[in-house]
Amino acid sequence: MRRIKIAVLGTRGFPDVPGGVEKHCQELYPELVSMGCKVTVFTRRPYIPSEKRLKNWKGVSFIHLWCPRIKSLEAVFHTFIGMIFSFCINPDIIHIHAVGPSLFTPLAKIAGFKVVVTNHGPDYKREKWGKIAKLVLMAGEMLSAKFADKMIVISKGIKRDIERNYGRRDIIRIPNGVHLPGIISPGKTLKKYGLKERGYIFTACRFVPEKGVTDLIKAFGKLDSPDYKLVIAGSADHETSYSRTIRTLAGQTEGVVLTGYVSGKELGELYSNTGLFILPSYYEGLPIALLEALSYSLPVLVSDIPQNREVPLENCRYFRPGDIEELAEKIDQLFKKGIDKEERKKYYRLIKDRCNWKTIASKTFSEYRKLIS
Repeated sequence: MRRIKIAVLGTRGFPDVPGGVEKHCQELYPELVSMGCKVTVFTRRPYIPSEKRLKNWKGVSFIHLWCPRIKSLEAVFHTFIGMIFSFCINPDIIHIHAVGPSLFTPLAKIAGFKVVVTNHGPDYKREKWGKIAKLVLMAGEMLSAKFADKMIVISKGIKRDIERNYGRRDIIRIPNGVHLPGIISPGKTLKKYGLKERGYIFTACRFVPEKGVTDLIKAFGKLDSPDYKLVIAGSADHETSYSRTIRTLAGQTEGVVLTGYVSGKELGELYSNTGLFILPSYYEGLPIALLEALSYSLPVLVSDIPQNREVPLENCRYFRPGDIEELAEKIDQLFKKGIDKEERKKYYRLIKDRCNWKTIASKTFSEYRKLIS
């Protein structure tokens, strides 16, 4: 059978570029290549160091396009340029990720392309956007719901909102996923940051307000001389007053370790050896970081928001978002509690059955085939 040609827009690029959409695409497209797709991803050059601007990775081809590294302009500018370059490769399908880039769904349709959109969540709810940017993002969501040939969402909540707001009833839910990892023994990474096995709590995220990182640092600061550290892996795409506040608070709070953005084996070692993973977000799509933590069979503590509730945890593992006192109490309680065998088995089955990337890629491939048949 002829290979299906896919052009991908809406991601900064990969491998090892921070971001939920980037992680999603990094895992999804090599699987689709193995199933018979020819995939070309348009990346944003400012996020790909010159020495890492590969032409091909795991069968995925890249076209690296310049864009301004200005948070309110880069996605829209890059998607428009990518749409023009798509004429050069003549894909069967353009697959757009996220609501901002989806603003150009009608343009792609007018140009004669078949369009698949994956809605990773209502980005206009993120605090970092101003009023005009939020209106543009809302327009992108609306236009994709009205004009995309196929619409994929990553969670039940997003599906419910699109159905209610725009009356679309043929939405396909395909969640985020993770690979079942190999556990990495304590080694160079723990030594580098002065950490002990099961001697720290851990989170991994970007430094943006909706991730609640300052709440976590403040809650940790309320603990009475804990014999464990708080490790925060992450960074900011664009330096802001919020990211500077995180660094200031971390410097003022004993026991806080900022690692910057980490990936690969270094990230795997931090996951493998933590005593408690924490996700204090105010907003998520479907959090890959939480799924990754569960894939390592870790005890977790997460904010009680609808997106986190889609992952069936024990009730004790939720806290009210923004409640620093409760967060502090639960950190100490759950760090000591750990995780029992039954809970580990539950999470293993969840990841294996519902969040497997091969299954996710297979469902996506099926939708591609239906669209071009």
